[in-house]
Amino acid sequence: MAGRAGIIIHTEEDFIGLRAAGRLAAETLDMITDYVRPGVTTGELDRIIHEYTLAHGAVPGPLNYRGYPKSCCISVNHVVCHGIPGDRPLLEGDIVNIDVTPKLNGWFGDTSRMYSVGKVSIKATKLVDTTYECLMRGIEVVKPGATLGDIGHAIQSHAEKNRYSIVTDFCGHGIGRTFHAEPNVLHYGKPGTGLKLKAGMVFTIEPMLNIGKPDVKILEDEWTAVTRDRSLSAQFEHMLAVTETGYEIFTLSPAGYTHPPYTPKG
Repeated sequence: MAGRAGIIIHTEEDFIGLRAAGRLAAETLDMITDYVRPGVTTGELDRIIHEYTLAHGAVPGPLNYRGYPKSCCISVNHVVCHGIPGDRPLLEGDIVNIDVTPKLNGWFGDTSRMYSVGKVSIKATKLVDTTYECLMRGIEVVKPGATLGDIGHAIQSHAEKNRYSIVTDFCGHGIGRTFHAEPNVLHYGKPGTGLKLKAGMVFTIEPMLNIGKPDVKILEDEWTAVTRDRSLSAQFEHMLAVTETGYEIFTLSPAGYTHPPYTPKG
C-alpha cells in the first residue's frame, strides 16, 4: 500500500520477492569477484554479468533504462557512478565499483560493491574502507521513528571526520517493483530532520565519497559522472527494509564478502 507522499509500505509477502531479488544481486557481485583482475575489460565484465543474470531467471534492470546501453554500471577510479562498460582494460592499482540491479519476478534487487585490482595504494584503500564504514553507519540508524536526516548525518559526519567529501548530486532511493521511487535518501543531513521511517519502507543507501572536492560532471555520453578534480571516488550500496525492530539488508553477500580485499574462492 502507498504511504506518505506515495511511498510504498511493503508487506511480509512483498519481502519474499525482495529478498530473492536482493540475494541474486549480491550473488552476482560475489560471482564477478574472481574476474576483476588486470587486463579484463569492463565490457567483458558486463557480458559475464548479463549472462549470469539471464541464466538465473532475471533481466538486467539497467539495460535500456532511460536509454542506458549496458547491463550494469562499472565505475573506475575517478568515475563516481554510472560508468558505461566498454573496451577499457582494468589496470593494476585501479579501484572499481560494480553496480547491478537484476529484476526477478517483477522485483528489483540493487547493490554495488568496490573492488581492488591487484595491489592498490594506501590512499585508495583508506577511501574504500571509509566508504564502506559510512554505508554501515547509515544503515545502523535505520529503525521506525528514525529520520532520513539521521541516516545522512551518520554518513556525512564519518566521511568528514576522515577528511573526505560526500557527493551530493546523487542519492539513495526507494525500490521494489519500480527501479527508482520515493523516498530520496540523501547521504548528508541533520539529525531529526526529514521523513520519519516506518516499517515496510524499502530503499537503497549508497554513499559516494571523494578524496578531493565533491563536485562532479557528466560526460558527453550523458551517463558517466566523474569528479571534476579527477580525484578518486568510491561507493558502496545496499538495499534494505525498515522492519518493526530495525532493518533487514536484502543484499548481504552469501559468500560473506563486505569490502576488499575479498578472499578468492577455491
